[in-house]
Amino acid sequence: MAEQYLPALVTFCLAGGLVATFAVLGKLLGPQRSTPLKGDAFECGNPPSGSARERFPVRFYLTAILFIVFDVEVVFLYPWAVVFRQLGWFGFAEMLVFVAVLAIALLYVWKKGALEWE
Repeated sequence: MAEQYLPALVTFCLAGGLVATFAVLGKLLGPQRSTPLKGDAFECGNPPSGSARERFPVRFYLTAILFIVFDVEVVFLYPWAVVFRQLGWFGFAEMLVFVAVLAIALLYVWKKGALEWE
């Protein structure tokens, strides 16, 4: 049973060794000079504005969570598309129910105004 997992273990060990090697080489061979500019926050090429402690509106987090939820839901369509022919009409009906629930959720979120950005 353990010999089944040997290739995966070897792969993880090689990947970990490679990461450790690159980290050590980067520390040893990389530049060691620190400047105030390097320690400054980077915001898309613009100088930092405001405090890092300022509060974000709840709408920002709501939009982010909705984006993640709908992305994860769409990911379930890919495996279904791969085995579509083997599932037959039952699989098709199941996916129609899934897409209908997803569409109803999207309409609900839209009607509540969660997708509006002010």
